[in-house]
Amino acid sequence: MIPRIHATEAIHNDRRDWRNLRGMLPYLWEFRGRALFALGCLVLAKLANVGVPLVLKDIVDAFENANAQMLVLPGSLLLAYGALKLSGSLFNELRDVIFARVRFRAMRRLSTRVLEHLHRLSLRYHLERQSGAVSRDLERGTRSVSTILNYLVFSVIPVLVEFTLVALVLLTKYALVFTLVTFGTVAIYVAFTFAITEWRMDYRRQMNVLDSQANSQAFDSLLNYETVKYFGNEQMELDRYDNTLSEWEDMATKSQSSMSVLNFGQGSIIALGVTLIMFFAARGVVAGDMSIGDLVLVNAFMLQLFIPLGFLGIVYRQIKYALADMDLVFKLLEREPEIQDKPGAPALKLKRGAVRFERVGFHYQPEREILRDVDFAVEPGEKVAVVGHSGAGKSTLARLLFRSYDVTAGRILIDGQDIRDVAQQSLRAAIGIVPQDTVLFNDSIRYNLAYGRPGAGFEELERAAAQAHILSFIEGLPDGWDTVVGERGLKLSGGEKQRVAIARAIVKRPRIMVFDEATSSLDSHTEQAIQQTLAEVAEHHTTLAIAHRLSTIVDADRILVMDAGRVLEQGSHARLLADGGIYAAMWELQQREREEAGPSSPGRYADQTESIQT
Repeated sequence: MIPRIHATEAIHNDRRDWRNLRGMLPYLWEFRGRALFALGCLVLAKLANVGVPLVLKDIVDAFENANAQMLVLPGSLLLAYGALKLSGSLFNELRDVIFARVRFRAMRRLSTRVLEHLHRLSLRYHLERQSGAVSRDLERGTRSVSTILNYLVFSVIPVLVEFTLVALVLLTKYALVFTLVTFGTVAIYVAFTFAITEWRMDYRRQMNVLDSQANSQAFDSLLNYETVKYFGNEQMELDRYDNTLSEWEDMATKSQSSMSVLNFGQGSIIALGVTLIMFFAARGVVAGDMSIGDLVLVNAFMLQLFIPLGFLGIVYRQIKYALADMDLVFKLLEREPEIQDKPGAPALKLKRGAVRFERVGFHYQPEREILRDVDFAVEPGEKVAVVGHSGAGKSTLARLLFRSYDVTAGRILIDGQDIRDVAQQSLRAAIGIVPQDTVLFNDSIRYNLAYGRPGAGFEELERAAAQAHILSFIEGLPDGWDTVVGERGLKLSGGEKQRVAIARAIVKRPRIMVFDEATSSLDSHTEQAIQQTLAEVAEHHTTLAIAHRLSTIVDADRILVMDAGRVLEQGSHARLLADGGIYAAMWELQQREREEAGPSSPGRYADQTESIQT
């Protein structure tokens, strides 16, 4: 059952449409001169179009008034007729050429602003959004700018200009009845079109919702391709996608059927109007009040008016659809980032790189507290590790330090400055993160390493790769540094991706380093090799290491043991083992699991290297 749109909701939508149209004006301002010149060409083209029937009338009257024995071609009128037709075509094409830059620049500006805004939105939004739906909505939304400008400049405004010119001719040269019938028919046609189109818009809106939902489901299943295969759920994904498309099919069918009703009604109104006009014109000719040329003129005007008017219904529908699509983009642009700089926030003044968590509390939702009264410091050159069971709040510490979220209690200080009081860009420039789930761009290894600092030279990239123990792997590939790693880095093994991430962080040259399970995907052989690298890196940085495998942080200056969002134990590896508490129990459990699993083999990574080489 399609819900009805209440009057107040329709008014609200209309207000938003007008506001969105006004919001589009800044994107046209850059080429306002071009836009005005294009509108001037449009008016000249319509003057030429309206002049054609007037000249045609004079040509017909010239033949009608001539004697049968003295028929002479009205050469000047014929030349004027041809010149007007040529001028109309010339000014229309000139308008298109001039306005093209305006239209496509507006699309470019809006697309860039939307992407910029998406990057400004906070992590919470990006964790909650559906990538496929957002992608489809943004595609339709930015395309809607071109659609609206295209229809306004090439359809709506030309029709209004032509209507105005025709009205002036009819009012000054003919009886009032011709004007009344012509524009009465137009008014009925427009009112009918608007009413039926508004009724049909519900179907279109639901089609858009279902289209985005189906696209999101397909996108999500492809992103999780391996998971689908692991559980053999291909048919379930197909059924879910097909069920959504089935609902979309129903809405699309209803939309198409209602469009047929609209088209038939429009055709009936036009047919009635043309018939009435021709009836009054023919009666005028019989009565001697009008010439044959006048009848031809009125008929030509009707054809010129109602041919574009026949497309006006389609134009109106497309503009309404485009406005609905545009509304999605402007609503997104109205969404405020959760994390914002304070007005006039200064850049972080980085001196020593000392980090302090001061009685920090945090929750994603008020009813579920993640961190409770967390208090510790990391001094320059010191390596502090955080361990604990899953869900203890370890990775949340890194997100808070990077200010992906703001603390809900306490504060985080860097060199004595509350990170909420400094510019986010300067804060994040000081922190290098090696995440647990490393995601790479679908580009070359060179591009992914240089992403840490785009201005870094090739020698610096080589040094970072050597430090991360991945240089020999890169040089052994057929395409070397130009090897494309695939979407999200899927052509590399987990260990290779993490080594690229470590090298990328080294290239950034930050003062503060955060390793979030940085060696979780490495086998024991590679882990031992990279531990020395991490130790070397940590000597020159303030280092926070979040770990699940305790063997990776035994060299830490201090280890924090977290459980249920609290720091329950802290000290060196030796001291915590001697205390015989939570850490000692975790160490014993992991050692037992390691002995039962047996020594790891680096062969898995050798196989992966071989596969990418082939």
